[in-house]
Amino acid sequence: MEVITAELLTALASGTAGAAGQQAWMSLRDLVRRRTAADRMTGAPEELPSGEEELVALGEQAESTERARALARVLALRATYDEAFRDALAAWRSTAEDAAARTGAGDVDNRVTGGRQGTVIMGRDFHSPITFNQP
Repeated sequence: MEVITAELLTALASGTAGAAGQQAWMSLRDLVRRRTAADRMTGAPEELPSGEEELVALGEQAESTERARALARVLALRATYDEAFRDALAAWRSTAEDAAARTGAGDVDNRVTGGRQGTVIMGRDFHSPITFNQP
């Protein structure tokens, strides 16, 4: 199984992937909470983490690449031993990547061409007024 990237997890946790990303985040939470019986996971360590702790930690600090990497590692470890989880995680990943791709995953590509004179504001998702020359 391919690794789930920290960037994807961060985009979903922080909300930059929009409503579809929020739905993907909630479905990951539900997936992580589902447990497979230990006797169905051949060779699994006795204390195989579920990923729930890492998921909550990333939700609390959504911009943390370190927390996103920790969650990605636990998901990969769990997928190694739990075939049902691996299949469900692969399906989830496909949906989540589509959601992140539709929103541009937070990427911004602004260009100014020609002989522009005056103020140019570049960015994405402004959430407050932009003012100039105010005391």
